[in-house]
Amino acid sequence: MILFTGFEPFGGAQENPSRLASREAARLSTAAGRAAVHVELPCTFGGARAVLLAALEEHRPAAVICAGLAEGRESISLERVALNLMDARIPDNAGAQPVDEPVEPGAPLALPTRLPVKRAKAALEAAGVPVELSLSAGSYVCNTVFYAALRAAPAGVPAGFVHVPLAEQLPVGRQAEALALIAAAALEGTGELRVPGGSEY
Repeated sequence: MILFTGFEPFGGAQENPSRLASREAARLSTAAGRAAVHVELPCTFGGARAVLLAALEEHRPAAVICAGLAEGRESISLERVALNLMDARIPDNAGAQPVDEPVEPGAPLALPTRLPVKRAKAALEAAGVPVELSLSAGSYVCNTVFYAALRAAPAGVPAGFVHVPLAEQLPVGRQAEALALIAAAALEGTGELRVPGGSEY
């Protein structure tokens, strides 16, 4: 079972492509013979984490692909590092605006993704989907969900976070295809590619 998550709209927006794309990715994966479920998360620091943890407990997934919107980016962003930090530029949908607070007090400052992001990047490039590796998932609710997923998913379960752009930059159908390909790469179990993927700054 693959668990896909996406967010409700936030910041006054009417829609959030991450929830549409993650829902469609679950359908595509199931149609391809990989059982999948989609769970929509509230865009609140406390609520998103609670719903995610409940979904992990209920579904016991073999892979966890969380998605969120990164307005201003033009491609799929495979996030590499989650930070134990909440520092909200704008309030969440419940009005909470934590500043310089940990996601989980006493836990490590940073955690690496458990997704084979370089292998996934190669798969997306082969499919003609614009994609990049990213070292920052921000410090808003997306990063909180990313960190919580890595802390809560059982050892050995691939888990990570993917930022998607606005639908005007990349149609939701292509976003969904990308998420399904990322999940497939995670379930292959062949490990990460040993190719350069860093940057100088």
